[in-house]
Amino acid sequence: MKRLARLFVRGRPVLSQAGPADARAMAALHAASFHRAWSDGEFADLLAQGDVVADRVIVGRWLAGFILSRIAAGEAEILSVAVKPARRGKGLGRSLLDQHLRRLAGRGVGTVFLEVAEDNWPARALYRRAGFSDVGRREGYYPEAKGAAALILRRDLA
Repeated sequence: MKRLARLFVRGRPVLSQAGPADARAMAALHAASFHRAWSDGEFADLLAQGDVVADRVIVGRWLAGFILSRIAAGEAEILSVAVKPARRGKGLGRSLLDQHLRRLAGRGVGTVFLEVAEDNWPARALYRRAGFSDVGRREGYYPEAKGAAALILRRDLA
């Protein structure tokens, strides 16, 4: 019975702050999620910057998702969000986003922006449920997605 209990504990999602040691796993997950993947080095550089806030969700011993933002002048831009394909649709993205927004607010951020592909319906639904609204549009922003437009979304935290 104890062995079975340990299996369930290992499988429970654990949210925490991400750091430079997560760069390789984040790059691998990013590559599985986006056309233009960021390298280990790009993640390591971002995660070492004091104005970057990153959170992760670990299931068992493995990275199941992350979110990464940059703060400037009381505002933040969400740079990337990824959840392991097999874990999508199970609430991990929402939990990760909620924790991240709380951390940003705790660092004095009043407004958060992000860009999302117009045809990325699951992500758009996640952001709408989290209180983001459209404030702009960039035509042809994602050339790898046949020139899909990027929607610029905003949420006030204060």
